[in-house]
This record gives sequence, structure tokens and C-alpha cells, in this order.
Amino acid sequence: MLTLTPTARAQGTLEAPADIAWVITAAALVFFMQAGFALLEGGASRAKNSVNVIMKNYADLCFGVIAYWMLGFGLMFGASVAGWVGASQFFPELATGADASFFVFQAMFAATAATIVSGAVAERMRYSGYVLASIVITGLIYPVFGAWAWGSFYQGEGWLRQLGFVDFAGSTVVHSVGGWCALAGIMVLGPRLGRFSTAGVARPIAGHNLPMVALGGFILWLGWFGFNGGSTLAANGDVGIITVNTHLSGCAGFVGAQLAQRLLRQPMLMSISVNGSIAGLVSITAGCATMSPGFALFSGLLGGVLSVLGVNLLERLRLDDVVGAVSVHGICGVWGTLAAGLFYRGDLFDPARLGVQAVGILAAFLWAFPAAWLTYWLLSRIVGLRAPTLHEQRGLDFTEHDEIGYPEFQKELTHGGRK
Repeated sequence: MLTLTPTARAQGTLEAPADIAWVITAAALVFFMQAGFALLEGGASRAKNSVNVIMKNYADLCFGVIAYWMLGFGLMFGASVAGWVGASQFFPELATGADASFFVFQAMFAATAATIVSGAVAERMRYSGYVLASIVITGLIYPVFGAWAWGSFYQGEGWLRQLGFVDFAGSTVVHSVGGWCALAGIMVLGPRLGRFSTAGVARPIAGHNLPMVALGGFILWLGWFGFNGGSTLAANGDVGIITVNTHLSGCAGFVGAQLAQRLLRQPMLMSISVNGSIAGLVSITAGCATMSPGFALFSGLLGGVLSVLGVNLLERLRLDDVVGAVSVHGICGVWGTLAAGLFYRGDLFDPARLGVQAVGILAAFLWAFPAAWLTYWLLSRIVGLRAPTLHEQRGLDFTEHDEIGYPEFQKELTHGGRK
């Protein structure tokens, strides 16, 4: 049975050239997930906002990694203060191959947590406010909870990790934290213009390029092999079962989403089905190293079902999540973390382990959601967060960036003036 955690620096393990090469390769795969998010979120948005959505994904990576290097990495993996937060490794020098490769890998995780928000708040959040919030997420919100669950890489360990919290590659640390930040963002922003009628009935707003959504889903799936497999921090045989579990769960998530749509007598939508596969991947991220393949498949199947139910629930609550990020990452992150406790190989259905998992899930929500909500609320008061109505109507590509994604088909935008 695997015993490594993403922060378990086994003696000399990450010093071996093969291990460093694998971790850097895995980091590159996780980096490529940013392209997947950009395609999925850009395609799920209207053409007039496609540039804005992709710019936000790019900003998550660039601003976010710098913030993580300056502050977040130290808070998350520096010498732990009573299991709560790191107090060293700020502006790290990263003088060894082990330190440098570990930082690069973890920086890609931080960017992933932040970019989950982008799709949820698409089409109505100003770029400047979004970037500032992304810096707070990567520099503070994400690393503080990460310090509890995974820290420290150098000295001590987080209080949740001491309890035995199982989250091998981040169902809660990355995905639920990102999902709860997204939930806070859409609650502070409010829905897009026309998304709900005065009676509260949801009106669909179709994305402009569904093939982009599917391509983004494939790229995310590819990146997940590095996301989960790289968390071994070692090029060894454990990567094999992790990859099998990851793939089975992604497949089952697609099937679960299609079953849910059929049972609910909903149209068999490609966009919802692709989201189901991503939900399956989220659902196995915590337990990919400690589950048998059969339980991995079941975890993904139920994750796919939950992703559909979650979207329906948010619509009933009049919460406008453009890409279903809260249900896919937040809700399925919760389920994946519970599943990691329920289906822990060699110790199935242990109530004590399940209780620790529940504590971690609750701690993530009680930290990430209020912290993100306060961040967005303050930004809305200080710099402005919601785009003006006229800008939202015209599209944020032109009003925020002075360029448009499809100039041959959007000529009226360039001749109408900014107003």
C-alpha cells in the first residue's frame, strides 16, 4: 500500500535524477492543464468574452506563480508553526534540484486552484479585480489550507496531516478550495444579465464553441495523469496504479453524468457530459493512491452524477456558475475526499478515518469560503468587481482589452465606440 503523501520527502527520493525528471515532467503536464481550462472556459462563454476568459487563465498562471513564490510556498511548505502555517522559505532560493523541482510542481497546483474560479465568474467580472483576487488565492487562501493538510516539506507537519487526513493529490486542497472560492465569487458578483427571469427561472446562455469545451476536457484529462501521478514525487511503480485509478474514474464520471441526465429526463448534453468526466477525475484525486480500481470506478461514477445534481441545485438557488465549477470541483472534491476515507485499501469503511476526512472538508470550507467572500467583497468596494452593464452587454473582450476574438464576425464592436 502506498504511504507517500505529496509532502513526504523520503530520504533521498527526490534527489535521484529519474525522480526529478518525473516530477518536472508531471509539472509540465499540470501546466498544460491551464490550456485545458482556457479552452473549456473560453468555449463555454460567449464569443464576446472569449479573450477575457483566456486572459484570466493566463493571469492565474503568471501573477499566481509569482505570488506563490513570494509568499504562498513559504506559508504552505516552510517550517511549520504548530501545524498551522509555514514560517520560512519565502522568496526561496531553491538551490537544489529537489527543492526546485518540488517548487515547480507545487506552483502548478496553486495556479490550478486559482483558475477554477475563472470559469465560474466568467462574462461579468472585471479583469483588474479578478487578478487581485487570484493573487490572494495563490498567495494566501490556498497555501494556508495546504499547510494544514500537506505541510511542511522542510520541518514539522500540518495539523490535519497529523490527524491522518488523506488527500493524496488534492480533492480538497486544490479542488474544493478552488470551488469554494468560486462559490464566493459568484455570490458577491450576482448572475449575468438575463440569466434568470424575474420569477427565478433559469435561462440557458449557450457557449460560443462547444468543440473547444471538449478539447479542453481532453487536455485536462491528460494533465491529470501528471497531477495525480506526479504526487508520488518518485518515478516508481506506484505511478501505475495511480494512473489506472485516475483513468477509470474519469471514464466513470462521464458515464455517471450521462446516466444522471437520462434518469432526470434532461437532454444528453455534451458540455455536461464532459464536465462529468472532470468530476470523476476530481473524485479520485484524494484517493488515487489508496483505492482499488473497483472503488475508483465507483467514486468517479458517483462524482459524475453529483456534478449534474450540483448544477441543477445551483440553478435553483439562482447562482450563476458559467462552467459548473462549484459542482465539479467543490462538491465532487468533497465526495472524493470522503471516498478516500471510505475506500482506503486495507482499512475500508473506518468511521474514525471518515471522521477525520469530514473534519478536513469542513475546515476547508470554513477557511476558504469566508476568506474568499471577504476578498471579493472588499475588492468590489475598493476597485470595483462587477463590469458595468453596458460593458457586459457589449462583451468584456473589447471593453476590458481593446481586442476581440473573432474580428471577422464582430465588426460592429470595433465601430460602435466605447461609451
